[in-house]
Amino acid sequence: MHATIAVDGQAIHLASEGDPAAPPVLLLHGAAFSSETWEKLGTLKALAAADLRAVAVDLPGFARSKQAQGHPETFLAALMAALGLARAVIVAPSMSGRFAFPLVISHPGLVAGFVAVAPVGVPQYLARLRNPRLPALIVWGEADQIVPAVQATVLSAALPGSRVLLMPGARHPCYLDRPTEFHAALIAFAKDCYAAT
Repeated sequence: MHATIAVDGQAIHLASEGDPAAPPVLLLHGAAFSSETWEKLGTLKALAAADLRAVAVDLPGFARSKQAQGHPETFLAALMAALGLARAVIVAPSMSGRFAFPLVISHPGLVAGFVAVAPVGVPQYLARLRNPRLPALIVWGEADQIVPAVQATVLSAALPGSRVLLMPGARHPCYLDRPTEFHAALIAFAKDCYAAT
């Protein structure tokens, strides 16, 4: 299902699948991608089939939210309020790290789990990030030439409750190279996050 919602007076496009009452997984995207990436990859259907609610958003300034503007430091908290989400598992690849890290740091109660997929901003946010109680899945392609895979180790050290998944031979958008492995890990992690609450 596609929809447009108002977030801070801006029109934001999203795609969703699954029971609206199911535990939510909020999918962000990298600079070269959009909510459509997750649709084409089958991520929305995979999450819905696992009894999760998948919500993929076009971040402000991108794709079908191109005309919108939103401050990365505050956007996700406002988006979740507009969606009526008390908590969600946040999937943050690449560029979307600059939206996700501020939420994780400033509003940890909104984050049921954090899936960091080679996000940008690790050095920038590291000193403020340390949270031993935050469930996190850190995913990286071993052949990532944009955000070096060594940052997975750095991020993991800041989040002692995290798991690290390094995908052999995968590039920066590692989920495109190994979607079956990515989906299995994401579903298992999200299920664990909600089972623990």
